[in-house]
Amino acid sequence: MSILHRATFLTSAARLDQLPEPGGPEVCFVGRSNAGKSTAINVLTNQRRLAYSSKTPGRTRLINMFGLPDPLEPGQHLGYLVDLPGYGYASVARDAKQQWADILGDYLRHRSSLAGIVLLIDIRRGVTDLDRRLTDWIAPTGKGVMALLTKADKLPFGQRKTAVFAVTKQLADIGSLMALPFSATARIGIEEATDQIENWISPKVVP
Repeated sequence: MSILHRATFLTSAARLDQLPEPGGPEVCFVGRSNAGKSTAINVLTNQRRLAYSSKTPGRTRLINMFGLPDPLEPGQHLGYLVDLPGYGYASVARDAKQQWADILGDYLRHRSSLAGIVLLIDIRRGVTDLDRRLTDWIAPTGKGVMALLTKADKLPFGQRKTAVFAVTKQLADIGSLMALPFSATARIGIEEATDQIENWISPKVVP
């Protein structure tokens, strides 16, 4: 069983200073409000309702943190999954958008326990201007990024490959980038994404 399947809700926070002190490695999930972030977290953790998807995109404004229990040390965590607020929904007031931008930017730039970033992009939309603004924060951190191109079942195989190539080229300024077609419905890319996240949390020793 994947360590991700053991994920449990830990805490929600409206501000960075409300999060637990940095500890074990954290993998954060970030993307547009309608890019399928909650769905991806739920399918990767093999849980239906771990991450809640609001019926109104952009409504979820909290940082939600999930712990991955250490099977060898009861009460301890191997690491954490962090669901960052979605961004870019048109109906959200400008001051709220700025507040979210501040939270996202501060977390990505300053959270010392951040080990990897999962960036969710709708494969049919490609990299938007908002995604580019986000990657401007990500690139200087030097953190590894996995771009999950969600809703990949909506495109035939050839178009998926073209989309992966395009995203990889557009986000070339991110030093360590892996772009991956992903679909919760058709279970595309789940195994590869799981392996990458597990390796961020608990790096495999290569002899």
